[in-house]
Amino acid sequence: MGVSMIGSSQAQIRRTELGYRDFRFCFGKNDERNRILSRKTNHVCFVGQSNRWRNSRLQFAVKVMKAEPVLASKPSIRSKSLGSSRLFVGLPLDAVSDCNTINHARAISAGLKALKLLGVEGVEMPVWWGIVEKEVNGEYNWSGYLALAEMVQKVGLKLHVSLCFHGSKQPKIPLPNWVTQIGASQPDLFFTDRSGQRYKDCLSLAVDDLAILNGKTPIQVYQEFCEGFKSTFSSFLGSTITGISVGLGPDGELRYPSQSHHQQAKNSRITGVGEFQCYDRNMLNYLKQHAEATGNPLWGLGGPHDAPGYDQSPSSNNFFKDHGGSWETPYGEFFLSWYSSQLISHGNRLLSLASSTFSDTTASIYGKIPLMHFWNRTRSHPSELTAGFYNTINRDGYEAVVEMFARNSCKMILPGMDLSDEHQPHESLSSPESLIAQIRTGCRKHKVEVSGENLDSRAPGGYEQIRKNILGENLVDSITYQRMGAYFFSPEHFPSFTEFVRSLNQHELHPDDLPQEEEVTSQNLNLTADSSMHMQAA
Repeated sequence: MGVSMIGSSQAQIRRTELGYRDFRFCFGKNDERNRILSRKTNHVCFVGQSNRWRNSRLQFAVKVMKAEPVLASKPSIRSKSLGSSRLFVGLPLDAVSDCNTINHARAISAGLKALKLLGVEGVEMPVWWGIVEKEVNGEYNWSGYLALAEMVQKVGLKLHVSLCFHGSKQPKIPLPNWVTQIGASQPDLFFTDRSGQRYKDCLSLAVDDLAILNGKTPIQVYQEFCEGFKSTFSSFLGSTITGISVGLGPDGELRYPSQSHHQQAKNSRITGVGEFQCYDRNMLNYLKQHAEATGNPLWGLGGPHDAPGYDQSPSSNNFFKDHGGSWETPYGEFFLSWYSSQLISHGNRLLSLASSTFSDTTASIYGKIPLMHFWNRTRSHPSELTAGFYNTINRDGYEAVVEMFARNSCKMILPGMDLSDEHQPHESLSSPESLIAQIRTGCRKHKVEVSGENLDSRAPGGYEQIRKNILGENLVDSITYQRMGAYFFSPEHFPSFTEFVRSLNQHELHPDDLPQEEEVTSQNLNLTADSSMHMQAA
């Protein structure tokens, strides 16, 4: 693979080889149309004005070459595979519009072909409840996602589908309109914090089994959605669609929206401890019942009164203090046990639903948990506690979570594979590496397979940290790189991504076996600045 930068002169800065593929990414001033050009088989060459790419428009054509077949009798590849983890790339969150059409379809088509040439296994496709079942309960429109799945299948990539029962703030993708209308008159459908703020991008887990959606429970509605998906995409399941993840909460993760109400101050690198989300009427009812059943009715009146606010540190109030904090009192143990058990029960309901619905397919079922790594070096681990994981210096809060995944024969998606301790703010007392190690230890114990994700495509040393976390003894089921968009294909990012892909599965190609040039097919692509911005990951 050659990586070249072209300006007033051409200087080749890196050269490697990747199986039968040779990509040349050239960014320069030689072509005003900003195209991907190729004069040699299986070459992809980006040419154009880099400042126009960054500031105005993204235009390219992907040329797919057909090579002469290599004789089977001649061994041509000497494998140096570093691991067998399958690599996926996330499609844009808004790949399908709320009108069920494919956004920036030509860009996605060109991107899929580039990923296929690069040797990526497949892509991850978010399927939004608020788009498919937008207006009326039980009326589904899968057309945009079917078209996208067909596009992926045609290119020859695999597909991991994420069923999203939550909304997104950026890009703006709300819950279904009919659900939002019910919520307007019944606001206790939503998670609520102690000041009364409602989190309206997913339903409270306390209503899972309450018939509040036109006489149906949310669990029934989710199951009907999954069954509709299964029926509609039956021809893709097990062939193109190899994995399905079911949304478990905010951003699809098994957690409370403990950080989601509050926007971190722009001048602060430190995430606060968050707040407990147990103040909607239904959660309070369950807490009251639990307190009375344990003989402590006064403990069921609400969440901890001495917990800090969203952006505050653990020591700003008494509950999370390392020494003498209320989290170590009998009341603290009572509340945290109840709070975390409610979350695990919710996860069990959703994973059981997905596992049973898709049991007669060959697609693997996944669920995602968060990586709440801030304040992990404290004794109380407050960010994990507010998110629903009763994990402290004295207690493994992930053991019961992993057991729940094992019980439902589901694989676990674990984000943050690109984060290292050395690049975290010292004052945050963060340790993503030790938290990942703890969770993975439990997964090995209970034989739960792990699928990794990155959190930030610009994380310092991110590629090296991903390699460290997924290769060798840390081999994962798959890794999903988030997310396709204008930055992903930019000259600042895409060349380094190709090097990362090469490093995951190195091959040497004998010079005599280089493919010859044959037919060329091309597809032009033109993205305006606005659509380029929309392709950015939220």
